[in-house]
Amino acid sequence: MTGTKETRADDRLLDAILASLDDDKAEDILTIPLAGKSEIADHMVICSGRSSRQVQSIAEKLTDRLKHDHGVVCKVEGQESGDWVLIDAGDVIVHVFRPEVREFYQLEKMWLPQGQPVRAESAD
Repeated sequence: MTGTKETRADDRLLDAILASLDDDKAEDILTIPLAGKSEIADHMVICSGRSSRQVQSIAEKLTDRLKHDHGVVCKVEGQESGDWVLIDAGDVIVHVFRPEVREFYQLEKMWLPQGQPVRAESAD
């Protein structure tokens, strides 16, 4: 059961992640709520970087900010190649892709309810 205090902490973590992605010019940011659908996390965030170097930079800066500002130590996979970096921040899972790799795997289609349009969000 998710309590109000825990929900606010989850929302703050998600907001921090979205702000970091926005600051680093991640593109096509999409947030998928997972609470009640999966036990892996409460939210999944999918975004793109224009190049392998930008994907690596977005991931590195995000993990550094989460550790420094929120005390969250993330598990990271794929950082070396820069094609697809998976960041496990506990209640939020972040996927940072190069556009071609994102198009190939189409995670959005796997996790969004059937018929729901895929639309990007920006951190406001």
